Amino acid sequence: MPIALKERRYLLLLAAVIVCYVTVSYLILPATWSRIEHEPGLSKRTMLTATAQGIPGGPINVGLIGTHEDLIGAFHAASWYPADPITLRTSVEIIGSVLLDRPYKSAPVSPLFFEGRQEDLAFEKPDGISADRRQHVRLWSVLAKGSDTRPVWLGAVTFDSGVTLSRDTGQVTHRIAPDIDRERGQLIGGLNNAHMVTAIYQMKGIGPTLNGRNGEGDPYYTDGEIWVAKLVRRGDKADKIAMTEPAPALIQIKDAVFSWSSPGH
Repeated sequence: MPIALKERRYLLLLAAVIVCYVTVSYLILPATWSRIEHEPGLSKRTMLTATAQGIPGGPINVGLIGTHEDLIGAFHAASWYPADPITLRTSVEIIGSVLLDRPYKSAPVSPLFFEGRQEDLAFEKPDGISADRRQHVRLWSVLAKGSDTRPVWLGAVTFDSGVTLSRDTGQVTHRIAPDIDRERGQLIGGLNNAHMVTAIYQMKGIGPTLNGRNGEGDPYYTDGEIWVAKLVRRGDKADKIAMTEPAPALIQIKDAVFSWSSPGH
């Protein structure tokens, strides 16, 4: 075979390899990872809360879009209760609820901080009679006007599986269940089933975490995604259950692998 022909074939092969590399690395893979940035103003935030002492708390794992009134109406429709502030009276009442197994549907939650601010709102949903077992969420207003002109809120939702004493203050506090992704799904799913949601999508959170610890040292694990729900306006109801916008292909694979390898599998 003539040398010129061999060189031509080698050059064509090299060109084909370069074209394949560029196509895969710069077009296909970025497309499978890339997300639609529904709220670009959130992309640079560190999605982790902290205690009053600055100890890392739990991650941000939910987002809501709506006014303060929209949130109040949506949580009421889904049978969640606004948490009382921490006072001497409410502290005594939550202790009595736990010890005497009596109802306290709006028991206070301990404060957490996100970007230096204590939560703006907190809601809870009892699991049983007393206040020792409950779902609860803390919410922070992070954008006064999002892409659909309404405020955007970020939150941290967990399940309180029992009570203990805070290692920092000695106050009565709760232990959390480790599978915080389950509580994320319960919250967004509950609002959706109450016809309070018009759209659901994912955004990047802290990333996959198998051995996380909150401010009290309780373990948690998460795929690191934030589920965002766009709420109906107060007084309205969605005509149907909202469908979740599919995540990019590689993120779906990542979530599936994490779910399979997580301690709760």
